[in-house]
Amino acid sequence: MNTKHITSARMRRIATRGLVTATALAAVTGAVAPGAVADTASGAGPLGVAAGTAGIGTTDIQRVEAAAVVRLDPTADVLLLSDYDFIHALWQKASDAGEKLDAVRTSAEQAMASTVADDHVRFIVAGVHEAYKLDQQREREKAEAERAARLAKSQVLLTIGIPSTPELLALSDDNFVRAVARHEASGPEVRAAAMKALVGEAADWQEFIVNGAREAHKRDVAKELEDLAEKDRKEAERRKELAARNGAAALFRITPSEAMLTLTDDNFIRELLRLAAADLHGTELYAEGQRATLSSDPAVWKAYIHTGAGAAYKRDDDNRRKKLAEADRKLALQIQAAAENGGVNPGLVTAAKKALAGSDEDVARFLKADTQYRLKRQSLRAWGGGEYARQSGADRGKVLLDDSIKSTSAQADREDATWVVVPSLAGQPGCYSFESVRKPGYYLRSGKVEQNALRVEIAADDRSSAFRKSATWCSRKTPLTPDRWGGVSFTQETTTGTKWLAPTTKDVYARSTYTFPLPGGVEGEAKKVRVAGWRISTPLAP
Repeated sequence: MNTKHITSARMRRIATRGLVTATALAAVTGAVAPGAVADTASGAGPLGVAAGTAGIGTTDIQRVEAAAVVRLDPTADVLLLSDYDFIHALWQKASDAGEKLDAVRTSAEQAMASTVADDHVRFIVAGVHEAYKLDQQREREKAEAERAARLAKSQVLLTIGIPSTPELLALSDDNFVRAVARHEASGPEVRAAAMKALVGEAADWQEFIVNGAREAHKRDVAKELEDLAEKDRKEAERRKELAARNGAAALFRITPSEAMLTLTDDNFIRELLRLAAADLHGTELYAEGQRATLSSDPAVWKAYIHTGAGAAYKRDDDNRRKKLAEADRKLALQIQAAAENGGVNPGLVTAAKKALAGSDEDVARFLKADTQYRLKRQSLRAWGGGEYARQSGADRGKVLLDDSIKSTSAQADREDATWVVVPSLAGQPGCYSFESVRKPGYYLRSGKVEQNALRVEIAADDRSSAFRKSATWCSRKTPLTPDRWGGVSFTQETTTGTKWLAPTTKDVYARSTYTFPLPGGVEGEAKKVRVAGWRISTPLAP
């Protein structure tokens, strides 16, 4: 890429930046860009990056490289966005990609929660690439785990003696276990182990496929040989050796020939190594086999065939699971940090800590997309009274205060007072939008003028700039002893100035003042004053 050409192209575009910024962000993300920022002459920007335009502390090359991570087309309009708006565009693409870019999405949310320009620059220059590396690591480990799971099914069939078919291998884990349990080649120990696994969860099915079926089959073979030994000890020993060799070969995904089964133990192992697929060469199974062939002790060869190969295979499986679990835990920690920094998703923070203190399966469940979305649910309680903010379908979506609702109320009522706290629809740093749990796709927004304030209601996202700005609320600590009661306020910038999301007597408005008197009281006495503050509390409909 010609750096000189890119730089000169940017300088030619600077003069028109104020005219295109808003339309650029809307075209890329459907969000509202903050008002056009006047151009300023500056030298080196944050982190020593040259900044030619206000709000831009990164170069075109850095942006093109960041855009490539999420496959965002770096058009001229995109390159003119402010650093924050550019991150929002990256975040939208990462969100659209789903689990494959979870770390990038989470890291972008953390950057967007900051109002510090240096944080935005750091994300574009380095943060997006670091997050992408984590996503790549997780994808590699997941792909390897899925591939190993498919291969493990074929090994189960080889071990037990069930003909392998594409239909069997394509079954889900639980249905595969059922098919094994029903097959006539499965002995009583295999069937019992399969039924026990089916009573459990997904991890139990996987354990049966990777280890349980093979170990149960060994018990079946041992019982058969025990019965046979009473009649023909020599034949029992022969069958025991054949079973051990077939079992070891199955771990290598090999069906041994008759000639191979007659080889001496050391040469049998060498043949396994020679026929091993390339992907097995770096495994414990392969390395342990190599070590056995280097020995001159026949007992070492026999031990590898009978038990050593199986133990090495189990270590390989444990290693695969540990690698995936490590990548999952890194992402869960990142999600926890982002939620803690944002301050508006305490439920997500609590769930992250609980998952990280639990098992690897707990972390994997926590990271599922539907789980993440649900964990962003919170309820809003008015400071100075404790009523819940709820939407009212009977009042055409108006947001009211309700002091009667509680955890034992009807499900519909609790959903009316529960919100999914998501990053700002308008793409503003440190700001959020509140999606109705009762009516997904509807968001809490400021509406028409009532009583010298803006009525707050829920409405469907029509993806317009005007709507997304009206559904964006920026968090800030309340000026009234925030450390004492841990309150938070939400504001919105409108054409008539800053509006505060304010609870009144029974309604919710966007008001121009942080404090306001309540009606009533005795003449001559000071009127009660209410503040535009909220507590973010446990969701009534978790």
